[in-house]
Amino acid sequence: MKHTLSVLVEDESGVLSRIAGLFARRGFNIESLAVGPAEQLGISRITMVVYGDDAAIEQVTKQLYKLINVLKVQDITEVPCVERELMLLKVNAGSSNRSEIIELSQIFRARVVDVGEDSLTLEVVGDPGKMVAIVQVLNRFGIREIARTGKISLVRESGVNTEYLKSLEARL
Repeated sequence: MKHTLSVLVEDESGVLSRIAGLFARRGFNIESLAVGPAEQLGISRITMVVYGDDAAIEQVTKQLYKLINVLKVQDITEVPCVERELMLLKVNAGSSNRSEIIELSQIFRARVVDVGEDSLTLEVVGDPGKMVAIVQVLNRFGIREIARTGKISLVRESGVNTEYLKSLEARL
């Protein structure tokens, strides 16, 4: 199962390397990794997506706490969260299909950030499912390059699980 971990660390050199090494030594592949400053000066938030069963994730969480500079580890997989990702997507776009690609990208609220003679570069922000969907839609035009940030996530203070609400709406 995929797990999303949110890790608060002291912002010091080598912290990310030690965390990545811990996962590598235990045979975990980190599917997604995003690191940036947190709300407090000198603290960074690492958001990572890894595969593993609950027991393995619980064990690696305990081992993370043993690392110097790790302040807090939270498995937010089952917790209502706001999740976002940024993707830049370069797609083949000649004069014959450019307007169609722009129309399709607007459905996903993607922005055109660069126009080439035979390509468009789009900026897409949203949940990870949106990234997969726009790639599937635009794949028929020929995708040249993709760059993704990886998932970032914060726990919803409201506690509202929007994924659950979406599933209810789909049934109606």
